[in-house]
Amino acid sequence: MTDMRLHDTQGTLRFGQPLPTARGAVILIHGRGSSPQDIAGLADVLPDAGLAFLAPAAEGGTWYPQRFFVPLEGNEPWLSSALKVIARLAAEVRAAGIPGDRLGFVGFSQGACLALEFAARHPLRYGFVAGLSGALIGPLGSARPQGELGGTPVLLGCAERDPHIPLEYVEQSAKTLSARGADVTKQVFPGASHTVFAEEVEWLRRLGPMEPGAGTGDRPAG
Repeated sequence: MTDMRLHDTQGTLRFGQPLPTARGAVILIHGRGSSPQDIAGLADVLPDAGLAFLAPAAEGGTWYPQRFFVPLEGNEPWLSSALKVIARLAAEVRAAGIPGDRLGFVGFSQGACLALEFAARHPLRYGFVAGLSGALIGPLGSARPQGELGGTPVLLGCAERDPHIPLEYVEQSAKTLSARGADVTKQVFPGASHTVFAEEVEWLRRLGPMEPGAGTGDRPAG
């Protein structure tokens, strides 16, 4: 995939409330071989709270060419390009006057890995970060900038035998993000399905309009 082009924000699907009048925003990040239209359906599970939705498109449907856990240089320069797309959209949200604690991220598979990695590299108190069948990018123990996530609700969900996401990476990601002050919910499901689970949908549904402190208290089992 050495001829793979870099990413940009031009193909971003935008829907919901316009950013200038939105009460919050959610960046939806699709998986390998998928599209913004595919992941846009997850917006339906969030409460109608005046949210703006932004779903960027990976060039060729793939954010980075190799597995997520290879040495970081093996996925460059596409990984850095993908993270820059997320950073540009997050900056657009902030420029519209929406604070970090009203900005959420939802990603599936490759998109989950990107959402989690972005939050780890750009720590703030976000509205939430949902990594559906994903983990932090790079080999176990990869160095990341220090910083506080300030109680950001983070979901790490995955099947125990997911063929694409080894469970040890999910578990290490939970430890890493917890150490940076995230309020982590880890949900491990029986079987080997690489999919979005009903319990993950319920976690998203319960977040409401992303008031500060959303996601704390009782959590789904897992």
